[in-house]
Amino acid sequence: MNTSEFIIQGFSDNPELQFPIFLLFLFIYLFNVLGNLIIFFAVLLNSHLHTPMYILLLNLSVSDMAFTQAILPKFLHMVFTQRKTITFRDCMTQMYVFSVAACSEHCLLTAMAYDRYVAICDPLHYVTHMSLRRCALLITITWIAGFLTPTGHVISLSNLSYCSGHVIDHFYCDSKPLLKLSCTDTSNVDLLNYIIGTLLYLNCFLLTLISYIYIISTILKIKSTEGRHKAFSTCASHLTCVLILYGTIVFLYLRPTSSYSLHREKYFGLMLVVLIPSLNPLIYTLKNKEFQSAFQKLCQSYYSFDYFQGEGVRKR
Repeated sequence: MNTSEFIIQGFSDNPELQFPIFLLFLFIYLFNVLGNLIIFFAVLLNSHLHTPMYILLLNLSVSDMAFTQAILPKFLHMVFTQRKTITFRDCMTQMYVFSVAACSEHCLLTAMAYDRYVAICDPLHYVTHMSLRRCALLITITWIAGFLTPTGHVISLSNLSYCSGHVIDHFYCDSKPLLKLSCTDTSNVDLLNYIIGTLLYLNCFLLTLISYIYIISTILKIKSTEGRHKAFSTCASHLTCVLILYGTIVFLYLRPTSSYSLHREKYFGLMLVVLIPSLNPLIYTLKNKEFQSAFQKLCQSYYSFDYFQGEGVRKR
């Protein structure tokens, strides 16, 4: 017998903790969305930032917002209303959108690693190797891979029979807790999961690793300390995101279902949904003077527009 809906367990059934949990996740949700929207519009509306690095950053902000939108609005609604049910179709849709964002994030970070490799290791040919046309091609491949890669996995999960219960001990629909609820053989789904991990995540990781081997080798050859510091600072933010993302992915998905631990997976999932989308507005922009200048110009243009609009209303 299959189920038409699931119950999302969340973090706690204690009524006294529901309001603090709601406020905490509401703040995280607003911070992630607003922070990434600022990056999106600052890059989109400032022609000085229409370079491959910032165009890739713009797409990364879209991916991060998809991460957040796939999970947190539904979770906030569940906590606020105390109705923790999710339909089978909504569960599969949530998992697909989340997977698309995860796959796209990996591909974008790989493209950004290549961009940093060219900028540091071959700066004289940067315009040739990272032209806007090539950047557009990388972004197109990224999103195609993002939309196609999780399709087979989600379809295979949707075709399983879930007769071992309908309570998902997590705060969103994820493949590992769903496989625990299935009463059919899940070995093929596990195999497909590892194939996807090998083809996409491992290849992205290896390409990123190779890029950083060349980057670090080039930086170490720079004689001046100031030059080495400046070169490393251009890729430190990206490297931080890569390490956190891949570390979380390995613990979450690249292990067999038999070693699944409810509490451990739930909190690693929290890192994936909450921490990683926050890294983009936090790490990439705080010390980036070029972005800060663009954001100030954006604010000034907004206030100037608002001022002239007010003047026009008064004159009427």
